[in-house]
Order: sequence, then C-alpha cells, then structure tokens
Amino acid sequence: MTKIAIIEDDAVISQMYRMKFEADGFDVQVASNGKSGVALVESFKPDMILLDLQMPEMNGADALEIIRKNEWGKNIPVIVLTNLGEEEAPKHLRSLGIHSYIVKANLTPRQVVSRVKDALNLA
Repeated sequence: MTKIAIIEDDAVISQMYRMKFEADGFDVQVASNGKSGVALVESFKPDMILLDLQMPEMNGADALEIIRKNEWGKNIPVIVLTNLGEEEAPKHLRSLGIHSYIVKANLTPRQVVSRVKDALNLA
C-alpha cells in the first residue's frame, strides 16, 4: 500500500485530505506541525509527503531541510501544498528538491490525489 505523510497544521484540511487519500486506497499518517512531521517521516517512511509551509513550532521549509539532511529522507518526493503563492515561499525551497508546488485554493482534493498518483506513476 502506498504511504502518504500529510504535514499540515489545519486539522480540517488534513482530515479532508486524509479521507480522500484513504478512500483511494492510500495508507495516510498526519502531523500537525513541522517538528512532529520530521518525526513522522522518519518513523513512517512514506512514499510521498504533502507539506504545508506555514505551521507552528517549525515551518515546512525548515522541516524539509531536516528531512533532506537524513539518509531516510533524501529521496522522498515532496509536494508543497500551501496557500502561499510561490513567490512568497522561502527562496531556498526549490533547492530542497520538491516535486511540485500546489496552492490549495486552486485544486480540489480529487485533483491533488490525481497529482500525487501522477507523481508516483500510479495513474
């Protein structure tokens, strides 16, 4: 079963995505901030990470920086899923090897699942 880690501080949004991905047959785990997201990725070893940028305790870019510094997190595809426009995102984000950048308001959960399936060649 394909494993997805959702790192998102808005519980309503993370549960909406969790339900959509689970309905499509994915194994989903959720973390509510960057710090717990790093721990989740290390223990869960997901096939894909959906990462919000603006979160308490540790933002998404800082969390991804830590994930990428570790052997267990170097090659996991990451889709940034945020409401920050790309021009507002931290400048070093692209250098951390993200697969794609999605503004939440622009896509439905079904479209996000479709993007994940395409990224993982599951479509």
